[in-house]
Amino acid sequence: MCRTLTALPVPSTYHPEKPKMFNNPLLKIYRLLYSHFGPQNWWPAQSAFEVIVGAVLTQNTSWRNVEKAIENLKRKNLLDPIKIHKAKRRTLLKLIKPVGYYNIKTERLKELVKFIVEKYDGDISLLKKKAGEELRNELLKVKGVGKETADSILLYALNKPFFVVDGYTKRMLARHHLLPEGNYDTIQEMFHKSLPRDVKIYNEYHALIVRLGKTYCQNRPKCPDCPIFHI
Repeated sequence: MCRTLTALPVPSTYHPEKPKMFNNPLLKIYRLLYSHFGPQNWWPAQSAFEVIVGAVLTQNTSWRNVEKAIENLKRKNLLDPIKIHKAKRRTLLKLIKPVGYYNIKTERLKELVKFIVEKYDGDISLLKKKAGEELRNELLKVKGVGKETADSILLYALNKPFFVVDGYTKRMLARHHLLPEGNYDTIQEMFHKSLPRDVKIYNEYHALIVRLGKTYCQNRPKCPDCPIFHI
């Protein structure tokens, strides 16, 4: 059964008659995906720091492998910024081996926790209090942290409204002739201008696009079955 528009996660100030909310294809896609797939409840984690670690480890690997690595860290009681900061690299290498590229990812994880420990005393709540744009600029200065990783951390771990643009997003937009010319920031700005600046919406939308990409909008797409095929 399709969900009604009022079931969508939208701000309390939302008014269904506002033309801004209907006269753009990105909102239409969001409504169709939400009606088809339902809420995704992403990112699965028990803490904000677990999300941060997952954002680093998930690059170029499956989520199943990330889960294995995180469970390894939990089993050794190392899922903590200060403990990872103090841990030996060879220890981390063994624990995160399931994610692949573990030498590079160990270095990236070490650099990120070094930033968190040295600048914020290893306290994730202090990051949450920081203004979003300022924190984003700081994260992008950390070696190995790109825009997608930074925005994943900001959105999913720290509840700051930055839309995450990934390969699934670009593929979906390109196939519907909505991909703008420009870089990551251009695409992100399109979402920011087309939708309310709302954490819940960005969270659901990005997760829904990932679900779409894995289910229908694959390298060899299953277009006839796709919920947004006829937009």
